[in-house]
Amino acid sequence: MEKIKRQLEILRASLKLGLTSFGGPVAHLAYFKEEYIDKRKWLNEKLYADIIALCQFLPGPASSQVGIAIGMMRGGLLGGIVSWLGFTLPSVLILVLFALFYQNFQLGDTTWIASLKVVAVAVVAHAVLGLGKKLAPDRPRMGIALGAMLIMLMFPSALVQIGVIVMAALVGYVGFRKGQQPSLSTFSISITKRQGVLSLSILALLLVGLPILAQTVSNAYIQLFDTFFRVGSIVFGGGHVVLPMLEQEIVPPGFLTGSEFLAGYGMAQAVPGPLFTFASYIGTMMEGILGAIVATVAIFLPSFLLLIGALPFLSELRGKQSFQGMLIGVNASVVGILLAAFYNPVFTSAILSSQHFALAVILFALMQFWKIPAWAVVVIGVLGGEVLLGIL
Repeated sequence: MEKIKRQLEILRASLKLGLTSFGGPVAHLAYFKEEYIDKRKWLNEKLYADIIALCQFLPGPASSQVGIAIGMMRGGLLGGIVSWLGFTLPSVLILVLFALFYQNFQLGDTTWIASLKVVAVAVVAHAVLGLGKKLAPDRPRMGIALGAMLIMLMFPSALVQIGVIVMAALVGYVGFRKGQQPSLSTFSISITKRQGVLSLSILALLLVGLPILAQTVSNAYIQLFDTFFRVGSIVFGGGHVVLPMLEQEIVPPGFLTGSEFLAGYGMAQAVPGPLFTFASYIGTMMEGILGAIVATVAIFLPSFLLLIGALPFLSELRGKQSFQGMLIGVNASVVGILLAAFYNPVFTSAILSSQHFALAVILFALMQFWKIPAWAVVVIGVLGGEVLLGIL
């Protein structure tokens, strides 16, 4: 009974996030912090930062992986699945419906979409400020953060982001491995190292075997699964990076036209939850409801296999001073990466007038000083946007 209660608790929390987490992966981390750390106290900020650092190293949707990891820590493998379902299902359903009726559904440049972008500015600013105080509290770590921000603003790409994280890990290893050992909160996870190794072996087997199977067996669903599993396994940098890769896989062969592809991508930007659910739209357009299920499972499955492979080793590694030094560097760089992402694309795509800026400052103040929860800020932001952006 206690296990069922815990799974329902995970589902309620993740479903609320899936319904209200607008603004992309950077904003998602802010919503997670608000719900899982500030409100529910499921983990502390240091462990949360370590999970973010781990997921930054892995390919796939980083924010979804963070949510899955927290679910696994809270309720085992089933908890990870429940957490993913709650966070992902709302946007999947919206995008499937949009794919079914897209010819009759004109989204347009509406005020409420502009308001949601402004909400993301306030949420991300609040998150960066909070994480910066914890992860870059002194001059050396702030130096790493500013360096990471500068590089990412000058050379924005997923490959450069990986390089920044690796360099920050090396700087942390050299500069912080002999520092004072921080007090670490322990966490338990019901996944063994043997299961972790098995999970990584399955990932490797599928990466090799699926393309062969797709070429051997003429089956649309196997080919669909192979395409999205491969993309989910090799994409670093989150949902925006998946666009060019999927475009090359889908449009030139003629599965979708360019306009159909971009219409779905535009809708994916306007819904809450992970941007990787764009796969649900493409799957529906190609093979109907079953195609949506196949594409969605395929693009997220590598994240599960990678996390099952990595999490059993995280607790042990966190206790090693050299690894802690690397994490200190990586966590500081994450602050810089978030700062760069806050400017572009979050700020530059949302703040287009003085009214936009005024609304963003008001929403930030509500979170920072009045402690209004993130989900309420979404509602206030949309309603306030109708006044400030729709009338003025």
